[in-house]
Amino acid sequence: MELAFATAQGQAGQSVRIGGNDLTFIATEDARLEDAALVFSALPHGASLEWVEKVRAAGVKAVDLSSDLRPGHHRLASGEPVPYGLTELMRSQVAGADTVANPGCYPTAILLALAPLATENLLEHGSSITVSAASGVTGAGYSARPDLLFAEVSEDFRAYAVGNEHRHLAEMRSFLKQLGASNDLIFTPHLLPVARGILATIVVRLDHDIEDPLEVFHAAYADEPFIDVSGTTPAIRDVARRNTVRISAVKAGNTAVPTLIITSAIDNLTKGAAGQAVQNANLMLGIEETAGLPA
Repeated sequence: MELAFATAQGQAGQSVRIGGNDLTFIATEDARLEDAALVFSALPHGASLEWVEKVRAAGVKAVDLSSDLRPGHHRLASGEPVPYGLTELMRSQVAGADTVANPGCYPTAILLALAPLATENLLEHGSSITVSAASGVTGAGYSARPDLLFAEVSEDFRAYAVGNEHRHLAEMRSFLKQLGASNDLIFTPHLLPVARGILATIVVRLDHDIEDPLEVFHAAYADEPFIDVSGTTPAIRDVARRNTVRISAVKAGNTAVPTLIITSAIDNLTKGAAGQAVQNANLMLGIEETAGLPA
């Protein structure tokens, strides 16, 4: 790929050096959309859809990193469904698509950890799935906020969006339903005093006991270049600056119902955002899926 243009409304006219190259941002309205084969839209939620429609009208492919077109949210004006870019689970729909909705960072870590159990009907029907997940401060985006200054988050650890109303819940619930799961999802995010990374701890009740909790994950992801199934609990350091999710699972002791504790780690800026967006773009453009991505 070669960069056709880069827009940043608040930084239009400013130059930066990225990847050894000098880059000058232009205003969004000045972008010649037809000069690109594919556009990545990382505009704010609620603002991105308008531009995705303009990109499509110009005959250009789009990967939307906002929530606007994810499951449980809006559709295109045409009513056409947009593939959900959880690449490993939606590869056939993503390949050759004109538009793809890139998943959120938390949903990437959580849904890839739950999908094998859902598709194999191992989740206890109607039970609740409990997720406690922590993210680095870059998960909050680029806008300056006093409560996200490093001096404010350093040496602290706190939950937010408590009450099971986080905006990522809609896409996670919708996608789990597509996989055939009938479970409530109780999700509590936390803010880590680190720059990047997500670690999710997921507690699920099973329909029946299984001998090896990792076997279903090995079977589902055996040939996936960006999924590591590990016998040890993952850490953020294992996945930092990599387009990889690392998943582990153990049986919970001292429970009346068979229960698994799953841990999943990603870099929220790579596999949780830009890396997965490139992975999807590669498929959409007929490029080798792993091209340009750090495994």
